[in-house]
Amino acid sequence: MNYAIIGFGNLGQALAKAFARSGIEVCVATTRDPESFAREAAAIGPGVIPATLAQALQADCVFLAVRFESHPDVAKALPSWQGKTVIDVTNAYGVPPEALGGQPSSKVVAQAFTGARLVKGFNHLAAGVLGQDPAIQGGRRVVFLASDDEQGLADVAVLAQNLGFSPIKLGGLSEGGLLVQARGNSWGQLIFKDLVKFD
Repeated sequence: MNYAIIGFGNLGQALAKAFARSGIEVCVATTRDPESFAREAAAIGPGVIPATLAQALQADCVFLAVRFESHPDVAKALPSWQGKTVIDVTNAYGVPPEALGGQPSSKVVAQAFTGARLVKGFNHLAAGVLGQDPAIQGGRRVVFLASDDEQGLADVAVLAQNLGFSPIKLGGLSEGGLLVQARGNSWGQLIFKDLVKFD
């Protein structure tokens, strides 16, 4: 399986650091020319590969680390998302609940990425925390995952472990997803909770 991060702001770079620490290659892309952020990518590690949006979207598993409002543009950049896994790292803070039709924000994202296995995850930590080594005093930093697709949830849980995190599955998007979403001027109950799991 190959991986890509769409969006190379603070969250995208934090995710790229996790891949670099684990020695797993990942493409990173924005709507800009890859040369414009090649230096930042190289500073993180040799396995962080700057790419065009079109190149990055060929990956099997795509982290969506853009502003919530930009997710439809990414979805339209590919004719079909069938068979791909999309990890929704967005937060819809400031987006009125009525603009989401009363749904969890990740449900709205899932509708845009028709055919993809959508997993909400890696979004509850601030970028500065997410970018740190998840190994802490013999434990591992927790990442919460929610999805309506069991296979997607299982695959992303394995990836989270490979990146050094301890995944906790919260169930479906309408249940667990609500705990790790932001919308309007409210935050889900697990947003910003920095937890460490000890085996």
